Amino acid sequence: MITVRLSALRTPLQAELIGGDTEFSSVSTDTRSLAPGDLFVALKGPNFDGHDYLETARESGAAAVMVSRPPPAGLSGLLVKDTRVGLGRLARHWRELSHAPLIAVTGSNGKTTVKEMIAAILGRRGPVLATRGNYNNDVGLPLTLLRLQEQRFAVVEMGANNPGEIAYLSRIAAPDIALITNAGRAHLEGFGTLEGVARAKSEILEGLKPGGCFVVNADDPWAAFWRERAGAHPVQTFGVKNPADVTSPADAMTLQWSDAGFVSRFPVSTPRGGGEIRLKLAGNHNRMNALAAIAATLAVGAGWEEVQSGLASMEPVPGRLQPLPGRNGVGLINDTYNANPDSVTAAIDMLATAPGRRYLVLGELAEMGAGAASYYREIGEYAGKSGIDRVYALESAGQAVSMLGQRGRRFASIQQLIDCLERELQPGDRVLMKGSRIASMERVVAALGAGRED
Repeated sequence: MITVRLSALRTPLQAELIGGDTEFSSVSTDTRSLAPGDLFVALKGPNFDGHDYLETARESGAAAVMVSRPPPAGLSGLLVKDTRVGLGRLARHWRELSHAPLIAVTGSNGKTTVKEMIAAILGRRGPVLATRGNYNNDVGLPLTLLRLQEQRFAVVEMGANNPGEIAYLSRIAAPDIALITNAGRAHLEGFGTLEGVARAKSEILEGLKPGGCFVVNADDPWAAFWRERAGAHPVQTFGVKNPADVTSPADAMTLQWSDAGFVSRFPVSTPRGGGEIRLKLAGNHNRMNALAAIAATLAVGAGWEEVQSGLASMEPVPGRLQPLPGRNGVGLINDTYNANPDSVTAAIDMLATAPGRRYLVLGELAEMGAGAASYYREIGEYAGKSGIDRVYALESAGQAVSMLGQRGRRFASIQQLIDCLERELQPGDRVLMKGSRIASMERVVAALGAGRED
């Protein structure tokens, strides 16, 4: 078990020791979930200040506190200039105490699914630490690393809205393997251009250990750029269109639809052999996600049987192309966790293979910047060309239906959209719901779900 003494942290955290020396083996930033013996880190934000809860932390049994101003008398702790920075430095020190190989994953699309795939594969070898939920920022990633104890492997997700953020996270995590899923049109308000996105994703190299492997999507237009930035790091590639180390023939994927969900099958070849992969996930983008996970896990010593069994065992990630039963024999596809133009087109590709009438229900896409209207029109045009029978959009995404005639409708509210769907849907119809978190499209899922009582 990793246990740290306060006195050992003065130098790495650039901290002043307050009160007596003590030790701890876990960290909390929330007094509601703090366990006796934890170090409590008093973070500050726009609408909260953890320093207001120091007495609560004491009453809950905190062993010590990390603060940016002196704590009440009788509390031991570490005084730092900025507790958010201190949390990152603590996580970096904690990471150095663990010998678990660590895989870091970033990219515009697929981060969470690839992370879960990697965890499923490596879980066949032993305990795995993996990012929970959306803990992929400058607070969530350190808190994830601070859960490192006796796991054999770790896989962490790195997200960003602005340049420099992934570099900071990578320097904290010091990955053995760095993986970029792709560069797409996400968070353009922060990155400005697609080149800005690609450069930001390449920041994952900042903390990659010497000799650490860099895993790159060979089919991404920015693959050559990323290879150049790899320097002396060995590069492993994955893809279906361009030559790659881990690959699958572009036309060799089959998808079986049923009320219980999806089953995808496709052959894979790698420098260490290969065979058929079976997934309970749909879409070519999930095949690409699987190839990425295979490349990363082979780089840390996974065997082929572990790859096959791990991927076959993985369930759809909630809110990401998750098949669900709807009322009256309607099939729902819950893809409401988040969205950008590229993930929407990938979801349309999957929906286009479905039996029955196919509905795309679209909510707002966040952080699209000045080009938002053109992106919505592009999505609508793509859906029309792909054979989608109906495209229904909330007003904020209404440009998506501007050229679809009677196949498209826009709605002023979610309730109006739900009312229309409840009137129209018939047994055998498939409904894909997609939108950014701010669109609250999960309300549509809940309204149409089989578990709802009228």
